[in-house]
Amino acid sequence: MKKYKILLVISIIAIGLMSALIASINEKKVEQAQLKEVPKIDRWETKNEEFKKHYPRQFDSWKETKHSDEIEDMLKKHPELVVLWAGYGFAKDYNAPRGHFYAIEDNRNTLRTGAPVDEKTGPMPTACWTCKSPDVPRIMDKEGDMEYFTGKWSKYGSDIINPIGCVDCHNPKTMELQVNREYLNTGLKAAGKKPLEDATQQDMRSMVCAQCHVEYYFKKTPLADGKKAAVVTLPWGEGTSVESMEKYYDNLEFKDWTHKISKAPMLKAQHPGWEMWETGAHGRNNVSCADCHMPYTQEGGIKYTDHNIGNPLENMDKSCMNCHRTSEKSLLDNINKKRERKDNLHQKAMTAIANAHLEAGKAWEIGATKEEMAPILKDIRHAQWRWDYAVASHPAFFHAPEETLKILGTSIEKAGNARIKLAKVLAKYGASDYVAPEIKDKKQAQEIIGLPFEKLVEDKKKFQKGLMQEWKKEAEKKGLYNPESTKNLEDKTSYN
Repeated sequence: MKKYKILLVISIIAIGLMSALIASINEKKVEQAQLKEVPKIDRWETKNEEFKKHYPRQFDSWKETKHSDEIEDMLKKHPELVVLWAGYGFAKDYNAPRGHFYAIEDNRNTLRTGAPVDEKTGPMPTACWTCKSPDVPRIMDKEGDMEYFTGKWSKYGSDIINPIGCVDCHNPKTMELQVNREYLNTGLKAAGKKPLEDATQQDMRSMVCAQCHVEYYFKKTPLADGKKAAVVTLPWGEGTSVESMEKYYDNLEFKDWTHKISKAPMLKAQHPGWEMWETGAHGRNNVSCADCHMPYTQEGGIKYTDHNIGNPLENMDKSCMNCHRTSEKSLLDNINKKRERKDNLHQKAMTAIANAHLEAGKAWEIGATKEEMAPILKDIRHAQWRWDYAVASHPAFFHAPEETLKILGTSIEKAGNARIKLAKVLAKYGASDYVAPEIKDKKQAQEIIGLPFEKLVEDKKKFQKGLMQEWKKEAEKKGLYNPESTKNLEDKTSYN
């Protein structure tokens, strides 16, 4: 009798476990079915919180980019940058990029965007918002690309309010990957590359990133109504290599600014991550940006893309180790060696270019002519363009280590050529003993270029307490902004 009781208890437990398992399986099937259904979301819903209702895992992982919140003042770390960018906004303020969550905050807080007092003031054009928010393609769709590209940065202060998120890469009605900025497709066609209409799903896992992580410039474009637009344009008409883009810019005689000290017509590289990626092993084998930066994650029976876009080396078991048949330690050792080589050439290039700018400034001071200086300034322009290109594509040493070292090597070569020519000019005018001052810190460097740093900070703080707060209130009234999304968010800067 006791034997039958034990069997009965075991049977009841087994039935219970089976029931729980079946319930769990059914629950997962229901959840998977729900995930496959595309909910109805407005085409231009730009509040990322609205997507949490339907895609909680993706949203929660995206919000993890909030933890990449530390400010790393690159001008403090490398004060030579102040001299390299003399006369340009980056000499005022430049921090290492933070997580996507902070795209709006960092754009509003940087000294580069100035301290506008209304929608018609400030140093920067509207184009400076282009890669910072899903509100940008919403405005482009509503007003047209050309109207968006007119006016000052402050024109859309209360309209561009949500940081990089869902609508930047997805069509909410289908959740298909979609590029929402037309200039990328225009650039691809100009370069003779596969247009977006022919892109595969795997291609799109990189192209949605390429709409922002590329080199670009603001093309001044007169419009029929008399307005002028500063249009984001990709300089790919001659190709997508550093040399091809250099040729493109030289043919146009384009310059981002005239250097305050050397008077060289300068180029500012933006963030040519995609162009560098396509030259490396991952790009050549079509390992997409998302494969490494947004690896698939398994949670129970649900597989989804991790939207905590960041450093793949912090998540190697889900990113690198899916393909590489070696230990994490071995892989990291190899990567760190590549970084060390890049850092070494990076520092040498910065020092050489900074000295060339200062020596050119001295040459002008003592009477050098435009004819004498022209070839020197061209060397400086090309040296700095190549250095900037290699480092502005922040992970270039990883994406394309050989290309990065090659570019930095040619940068150092061209800076050296400029300095050899400058030595002859300085000697001609009796200043052969001139030695450029050593750049010791950010404050000293900003004094050398005559930058009124304290005044810039003072004006910025007035803007932050005044007009910026008005923008937030107006955006909330328009239904574009949920203040809870940035509640208790600490505004970090390099100057507070």
